[in-house]
Amino acid sequence: MKILHTSDWHLGKYLDKYSRIEEQIKFIDELEEICNNEKIDLIIIAGDIYDTTNPSIVAEKLFFNAMKRLSLNGKRPIIIVAGNHDSASKLISPTPLAYEFGIIIQGMFNTIANVGKYENFEITRAGESFFEIEINNEKAVFLTLPYITEKNINEVIFKSNEEVEMQKEFSDKIKDILNDLSKNYKSDTINIIVSHLFVKGGIETDSERKIQSIGGTYAIDPKVFPKNTHYVALGHLHRCQQVKDAQCLAYYSGSPIRYSTSEIGYEKAVLILDIKLNEQPILKKITLTDYKPIDVFKCNSYEEALQFCKSVSNKDSYTFIEILTQDFITGEQIRNLRETKKDIVSIILKNDKEENAIYEIEEEKNILEQFKDFYSYKKGRNAPEEILDLFLNILNEIEQEEVEENETTDA
Repeated sequence: MKILHTSDWHLGKYLDKYSRIEEQIKFIDELEEICNNEKIDLIIIAGDIYDTTNPSIVAEKLFFNAMKRLSLNGKRPIIIVAGNHDSASKLISPTPLAYEFGIIIQGMFNTIANVGKYENFEITRAGESFFEIEINNEKAVFLTLPYITEKNINEVIFKSNEEVEMQKEFSDKIKDILNDLSKNYKSDTINIIVSHLFVKGGIETDSERKIQSIGGTYAIDPKVFPKNTHYVALGHLHRCQQVKDAQCLAYYSGSPIRYSTSEIGYEKAVLILDIKLNEQPILKKITLTDYKPIDVFKCNSYEEALQFCKSVSNKDSYTFIEILTQDFITGEQIRNLRETKKDIVSIILKNDKEENAIYEIEEEKNILEQFKDFYSYKKGRNAPEEILDLFLNILNEIEQEEVEENETTDA
C-alpha cells in the first residue's frame, strides 16, 4: 500500500496583503502529478486544510476541485482530519457528497465513518474515531484524532492550574484515548494514526497558530503513540520532521509552502509511505517546488537597499527589507524601492544608536484592517466577530465574481 502524507495547506492564506492562492493552485497541480506518477493508493491530509474557520469562496473552490482530482473521482481514498485552523463543522458539511468521491472527513472527535463499498476500496468496519479500509487486498486500520481541546471533546481534562501538571494531564488523556482506540488494531492490518497535534520536541515556526493555550499545555509526550502502530501521520508543525523519541514511526509532513520568514531554510515536501504487512516500511520524501521564494535582505543604508532591489527586480519573490541606519528615509525613497522590486512585504528601519528602536514602514493596511479601524473610529469600539464575518463574506463574493469574470475572459 502506497500512502501519501501531507498537511497544513492553509488554503486562502495571506502573507500580509498578498494572497498565496496562486502558489496553492500550483501546489495542487504538482501534488496531482506526484500522486499519479508514484501510483499512490491513498492520501492522508493531517489537518489545517484552510487558514481560517471562515474560508473564502475561492479557497473552498480550490479544495473541492483538488479533492475531485486527487481522488480520481472516487477511485483513490482520501482521509482528512481537522486542524486548529479549520472549522470542524464547515469541513464536514460536504460529507454526504464527499463519500461518493471516496473522501473520508473526520472533522470532530468520535466521528464514525460510513461502512460500505466504494469505487476501489471498502470500509469494512468503523466506530468512534477509527475505521478499517480494504484496498488492493490489503487491510489498514486508521485511528483519527482531529485537533483536540476540552471544548471539542466536551470533557474536563485539566484538574490543576500548574502548567507542568496540565501538560501531563493532557498528554495522559491523549495516551488513554489512543490506547483505547488501538484495541481496534488487528494482527493482519496495517495500523496508522492520523492526527493534528503538537508533540514535544518538534520545531515550530512563526506561521503556526500556537496550539498551546497556556505555555506548553497542549504539547504531548512523544511516547503516547502505541508501539504496535506502524505509522503516525501528523499535522500542525510546518517543518517536515520525524518525531524524536516516539515508540513507532511518526512524522510531520510540514506545510507545502513557506508561509513566513522563519520557514526560509525549510525544505517543503510530501511524504510517501510504502508499507506491507510484516515488512519494514519504506518512507520517501519528495521535495516540492518553491513556487515563490521569500527573501530577507539586511543592509545599512537606503542605497544598499535600492541596489538589492535592482538586482532582484526580475525575480518573482516576496521581499522583506531591514535597514540599520540613523538616516531619515523619505516616503519618495520608500516608493522608489517598491517600484523597483514588486512584492516587497515590509521595510523595517532599525536605529543603530537606540536599542530596540524599530520602525516598520507600511505602504498601506489591508482592507480588513482598514475596515476594523473605520469601525472603531465610527463606533468607538472593536468590530464584533459577526460584523467581521459579514464583511469577509461580502469580500468573498466580490473575489468570486472577479474570478468568474477572469475565467469568462480567458475562455
